[in-house]
Amino acid sequence: MSVRRLDPVLVDRIAAGEVIERPAAAAKELVENAIDAGATAIAVTIAAGGRELIRVVDDGQGMTPEDLALAVERHATSKLPDGDLFAIGTLGFRGEALPSIGSVARLAIATRRRDAAQGCALVVEAGEKGVVRPAAAAFGTRIEVSDLFAFTPARLKFLKSDRAEAQAVSDMLRRLAIAHPAIRFSLEGEHVSGFDWPAEPLGEEGQLRRLARALGRDFPENALRFQAAREGFAIEGYAGLPTYHRGSAAGVHLAVNGRPVRDKLLLSAVRGAYADVVPSDRHPVLFLDVGCDPRLVDVNVHPAKSEVRFRDPGLVRGLVVSGLKAALAEAGHRATTTGGARTLEAFRSIVSSGRAGFVQRPDLPSAPAWPRGQESFGTGFGETPQAGFDGLGPSADARAHLAEPSEGTLDRPLGAARAQLHETYILAQTREGIVLIDQHAAHERLVYERLKAERARDGIARQALLLPEVVELDPVDADRVTMAAGELASLGLVIESFGPGAVLVREAPSALAGGNLQRLVRDVADALAEEDQARTLERRLDHVLATMACHHSVRAGRRLRPEEMDALLREMEVTPNSGQCNHGRPTYVELKLADIERLFGRR
Repeated sequence: MSVRRLDPVLVDRIAAGEVIERPAAAAKELVENAIDAGATAIAVTIAAGGRELIRVVDDGQGMTPEDLALAVERHATSKLPDGDLFAIGTLGFRGEALPSIGSVARLAIATRRRDAAQGCALVVEAGEKGVVRPAAAAFGTRIEVSDLFAFTPARLKFLKSDRAEAQAVSDMLRRLAIAHPAIRFSLEGEHVSGFDWPAEPLGEEGQLRRLARALGRDFPENALRFQAAREGFAIEGYAGLPTYHRGSAAGVHLAVNGRPVRDKLLLSAVRGAYADVVPSDRHPVLFLDVGCDPRLVDVNVHPAKSEVRFRDPGLVRGLVVSGLKAALAEAGHRATTTGGARTLEAFRSIVSSGRAGFVQRPDLPSAPAWPRGQESFGTGFGETPQAGFDGLGPSADARAHLAEPSEGTLDRPLGAARAQLHETYILAQTREGIVLIDQHAAHERLVYERLKAERARDGIARQALLLPEVVELDPVDADRVTMAAGELASLGLVIESFGPGAVLVREAPSALAGGNLQRLVRDVADALAEEDQARTLERRLDHVLATMACHHSVRAGRRLRPEEMDALLREMEVTPNSGQCNHGRPTYVELKLADIERLFGRR
């Protein structure tokens, strides 16, 4: 078969298959063009998920008739004035979007510059370009894409439902809106929750207000401002508190020089920064923008421009991890403000579903009587009402109440310890409400942070055992622990092989003195088995340290003296990340007095 040159329209359709794989991709190209044109307001309208109609209207600088004629030609662009592909400062630059869309749909463009007496219009249908003609048009550009993929029906069968495609358009527009808060964005159409977000002022306040619209009204009060810079790269944004997490990564918003991306390197760095403080099956909520000279990043590595390649990826990753970790550490003991709200919602659901587990007696129609024995206690609680009432005798240790708290203690963030409930939870009083602390989870984090600080400073202090202890393990676990002996020694645990299926412990961390070494070594063996060998040494060491801390922390069921409870609260207030345990669960819940009064109908 002889070689032949492809038809230009066919070339455009092949290019469209790479760039325009779904309606959201077409809408993204058009919106990015509007941003590059200096628009301050962009309105998007869709029908049938974008298949029947995508309309993008902006108030940007518009085009002249000559520019409009060239804009729908292949590889024609105004965004590379000097042809330097290594200094791309705009969102679009390839000159493929409009001709690619016009080859697989009907494309109608009307535009007008502010210095022009009238506008101009052009229609491209199935790759056939019409003539530019005068037209009445508002300042800016109006683009309508109708019957997308009508001329390539094979592409239609790969599209999802109209609702799914519309949601993809919404997600795309939200990401661009987050990265460009100074622009007004609006969306309307079928199968989508429309929005109209006004332009925000430049600066931190405007960015935070845009994030509140996109990520939820409670995000600002649960977000940490962070900034860092190193060797030509700068990062800034807002990171959600570790306890403010979600079940998917949809709340992670990343941008490079204002370009929203889903970059694997940056996502990995975010996961690394939150590895110690967020559960493994949960994801943080944040906005991160990386700023740098365009020559330090290649944005031309993916047809959809959703990924980038940094000249020094190790530097960028380290900057993101260290910057986020520093912000999280500065947050100290802070936990999400939504913890108390979730607690109150759980209480309300108990009351609203079955009157908190009580049934009505026939002779007392308005009064609750006996707990239902085997029914659910309500949303948010895993035990039955009967179990919830078990042991409600002298299970609260109120010795902390014998001494009145000082005025200064009540003003501390975590207040003054007043009682220990069920020998597991510490009840503290603040000036504005109460705080309920999980003593095991809190002490687990404190021990972990102490061990990490020792390791970073001058190595974890350790002490030799008077009588070395032999620990019997499964032969595979014993070999795994022996192979990691060097790593464990840096953590203060000196172990050597003691024949098949056994190890000998000669030294242990001083902070864990008096603990059960048998159980500690078995826990470490399990941690090494769980940890992926491909992970970095630091991650492996942190995982083992977390296991040690969990093993040695104050266990639930241990009765604490009043001074021990207060000491725990004071140490939490000055320890980084103490708002959550090593597994990412919250260590305390705070309830405001006003919320408690509403719960009892006092407000």
